Amino acid sequence: MTANSANSANSADSNGSTDSNGSTRVGLLVRLEAKPEHADELHDFLVSALPLAQAETGTTVWFALRLGPTTFGIFDAFGGDEDRQAHIAGVIGDGLREHGPRLLAATPEILPVDVLAAKLPAN
Repeated sequence: MTANSANSANSADSNGSTDSNGSTRVGLLVRLEAKPEHADELHDFLVSALPLAQAETGTTVWFALRLGPTTFGIFDAFGGDEDRQAHIAGVIGDGLREHGPRLLAATPEILPVDVLAAKLPAN
Protein backbone atom coordinates (compact mmCIF):
# COMPACT_ATOMS: atom_id res chain seq x y z
CA MET A 1 0.00 0.00 0.00
CA THR A 2 1.35 3.44 -0.86
CA ALA A 3 1.01 6.55 1.25
CA ASN A 4 -1.46 7.90 -1.31
CA SER A 5 -3.74 4.87 -1.09
CA ALA A 6 -3.54 4.92 2.72
CA ASN A 7 -4.54 8.58 2.79
CA SER A 8 -7.56 7.92 0.63
CA ALA A 9 -8.94 5.79 3.47
CA ASN A 10 -8.96 8.82 5.79
CA SER A 11 -11.09 11.95 5.65
CA ALA A 12 -9.17 15.01 4.46
CA ASP A 13 -9.93 18.69 4.69
CA SER A 14 -8.97 21.37 2.18
CA ASN A 15 -5.57 21.77 3.88
CA GLY A 16 -4.81 18.07 3.55
CA SER A 17 -5.20 17.37 7.28
CA THR A 18 -6.52 13.91 8.00
CA ASP A 19 -7.62 11.98 11.02
CA SER A 20 -10.28 9.51 11.95
CA ASN A 21 -12.71 12.16 13.17
CA GLY A 22 -11.64 15.33 11.35
CA SER A 23 -10.85 17.15 14.60
CA THR A 24 -7.07 17.55 14.47
CA ARG A 25 -5.85 20.21 12.06
CA VAL A 26 -3.26 22.39 13.82
CA GLY A 27 -0.93 22.04 16.77
CA LEU A 28 1.88 23.38 18.86
CA LEU A 29 5.31 21.87 19.37
CA VAL A 30 6.97 23.46 22.39
CA ARG A 31 10.50 22.93 23.70
CA LEU A 32 11.23 23.95 27.28
CA GLU A 33 14.72 24.08 28.83
CA ALA A 34 14.60 24.08 32.62
CA LYS A 35 17.19 25.59 34.89
CA PRO A 36 18.97 22.52 36.31
CA GLU A 37 17.89 23.32 39.87
CA HIS A 38 14.23 23.57 38.73
CA ALA A 39 13.97 20.54 36.41
CA ASP A 40 11.95 18.52 38.92
CA GLU A 41 9.61 21.44 39.51
CA LEU A 42 9.01 21.89 35.77
CA HIS A 43 8.36 18.14 35.53
CA ASP A 44 5.75 18.41 38.29
CA PHE A 45 4.17 21.49 36.68
CA LEU A 46 3.76 19.65 33.36
CA VAL A 47 2.32 16.53 34.99
CA SER A 48 -0.12 18.67 36.99
CA ALA A 49 -1.26 20.41 33.79
CA LEU A 50 -2.85 17.24 32.36
CA PRO A 51 -6.29 17.77 33.97
CA LEU A 52 -6.26 21.35 32.70
CA ALA A 53 -5.59 20.16 29.14
CA GLN A 54 -8.26 17.47 29.49
CA ALA A 55 -10.78 20.17 30.43
CA GLU A 56 -10.11 22.16 27.23
CA THR A 57 -12.81 21.15 24.78
CA GLY A 58 -10.80 22.39 21.79
CA THR A 59 -7.64 20.43 22.65
CA THR A 60 -7.72 17.13 20.77
CA VAL A 61 -4.48 15.68 22.15
CA TRP A 62 -1.92 16.94 24.67
CA PHE A 63 1.41 15.38 25.54
CA ALA A 64 4.00 16.53 28.07
CA LEU A 65 7.42 15.08 27.26
CA ARG A 66 10.82 14.74 28.89
CA LEU A 67 13.56 14.85 26.28
CA GLY A 68 16.55 14.93 28.62
CA PRO A 69 17.56 15.81 32.18
CA THR A 70 16.52 19.46 31.81
CA THR A 71 14.79 19.45 28.42
CA PHE A 72 11.03 19.07 28.20
CA GLY A 73 8.43 19.39 25.49
CA ILE A 74 4.74 19.74 24.89
CA PHE A 75 2.89 18.61 21.80
CA ASP A 76 -0.77 19.43 21.49
CA ALA A 77 -3.26 19.53 18.65
CA PHE A 78 -6.51 21.31 17.98
CA GLY A 79 -9.40 21.36 15.54
CA GLY A 80 -8.51 24.84 14.31
CA ASP A 81 -6.59 28.00 15.00
CA GLU A 82 -9.28 29.44 17.32
CA ASP A 83 -8.85 26.44 19.61
CA ARG A 84 -5.06 26.76 19.43
CA GLN A 85 -5.23 30.47 20.35
CA ALA A 86 -7.64 29.73 23.22
CA HIS A 87 -5.17 27.16 24.55
CA ILE A 88 -2.24 29.60 24.34
CA ALA A 89 -4.29 32.19 26.25
CA GLY A 90 -5.56 29.60 28.74
CA VAL A 91 -4.50 28.46 32.19
CA ILE A 92 -1.54 26.32 31.11
CA GLY A 93 -0.09 29.21 29.13
CA ASP A 94 -0.79 31.53 32.06
CA GLY A 95 1.11 29.19 34.35
CA LEU A 96 4.10 29.05 32.02
CA ARG A 97 4.10 32.83 31.67
CA GLU A 98 3.92 33.23 35.45
CA HIS A 99 6.47 30.58 36.49
CA GLY A 100 8.63 30.44 33.36
CA PRO A 101 11.08 33.19 34.31
CA ARG A 102 11.95 31.29 37.49
CA LEU A 103 11.87 27.74 36.07
CA LEU A 104 13.23 28.11 32.55
CA ALA A 105 16.81 28.64 31.39
CA ALA A 106 15.64 30.13 28.08
CA THR A 107 12.54 31.44 26.37
CA PRO A 108 10.34 28.51 25.28
CA GLU A 109 10.57 27.58 21.63
CA ILE A 110 6.96 27.51 20.42
CA LEU A 111 6.35 26.24 16.90
CA PRO A 112 2.85 26.35 15.43
CA VAL A 113 2.38 23.31 13.19
CA ASP A 114 -0.14 22.01 10.70
CA VAL A 115 -1.17 18.41 11.37
CA LEU A 116 -0.93 16.46 8.13
CA ALA A 117 -2.31 13.18 9.46
CA ALA A 118 -3.17 11.72 12.85
CA LYS A 119 -4.07 8.39 14.38
CA LEU A 120 -6.25 9.03 17.39
CA PRO A 121 -8.04 6.65 19.76
CA ALA A 122 -11.65 5.90 18.91
CA ASN A 123 -14.15 7.83 21.02
